[in-house]
Amino acid sequence: MIDDIRRIAADASDRIAAAATLDELGGLDRELLGKTSELSGFKRRMGELDHEGKREVGSALNAAQESLRFAVASRRDQLAAVARREQAEAERLDLTEVRAGRDAGHLHLVTQAIEELEDVFVGLGFTVAEGPEVEDDWHNFTALNFGQYHPARDMQDTFFVGLGGPREVVMRTHTSPVQIRVMESQKPPIYSVMPGRVYRNEATDATHLAVFHQLECLVVDRGITFGHLAGTIDMFTKAYFGPGWTSRLRPSYFPFTEPSAEFDLQRPDGSWLELGGCGMVHPNVLANCGIDPEEFSGFAFGFGLDRLAATKHGVTDLRELASTDVRFLEQF
Repeated sequence: MIDDIRRIAADASDRIAAAATLDELGGLDRELLGKTSELSGFKRRMGELDHEGKREVGSALNAAQESLRFAVASRRDQLAAVARREQAEAERLDLTEVRAGRDAGHLHLVTQAIEELEDVFVGLGFTVAEGPEVEDDWHNFTALNFGQYHPARDMQDTFFVGLGGPREVVMRTHTSPVQIRVMESQKPPIYSVMPGRVYRNEATDATHLAVFHQLECLVVDRGITFGHLAGTIDMFTKAYFGPGWTSRLRPSYFPFTEPSAEFDLQRPDGSWLELGGCGMVHPNVLANCGIDPEEFSGFAFGFGLDRLAATKHGVTDLRELASTDVRFLEQF
């Protein structure tokens, strides 16, 4: 009887190993290990044996059944892995595929502008810094010399987020909070640019977007002057637009710079484009970031990337940059 058990188990193991599908394996499991299986029949025959025979046959029967259960489980794992690979292969999408006669796609106009400007500033020795788009009041306002009741807070229409206390968390209104984070995290000298998406609670029209992009530049070092600021703006203007473009500065006010200015770009046709704001980093801002304003000075400037890209490529309506119209997007 023991020899029969071992023969049946060996034959069953071969059949299990040869199972090609999970359904076939499930049928074998029921056939070989179910209540009506050939091995289960030996339990009924054990009544004919003496005590010692029952012990020996029972031990052999249990070992055979346990071996087959292990073989079924192992083969099930193998077949399940094969099925998963086949399913993944069937559902695979080749995102690198380029079909004949079909464009492969390209970067959005604003993304192109960001990468081009990053290359320009990296070539001038700057690093690129990024920060969160959801900001706390300290980084977005207070550290930048906006007092709690400072009227300059009304200069920027803000989206407030329902986190923390009232008016404590905002969608950042400019990329200047990244300047604060950079100054908090490293000691001068600092030469860095901060591109990114910003949010303003304002009406959308041909010249304004509620969600748009900015790039800001920050320099903090010993002996930095307003002349360094003007020279850097003029240098990037010519590097990005070409030698036919120039820049000018006009007095202005910002709470985080002193003195402050607006800077305009002059097109080759002589017309002017107001692009952004700039100035010497306010001593209070340096102090808020743990930098001694008696030892270090710095400048900062920033501008809208969307408007810059639109100007360079002759786009007259900024809303086109947020469009999904392929007829517009495929031109660039």
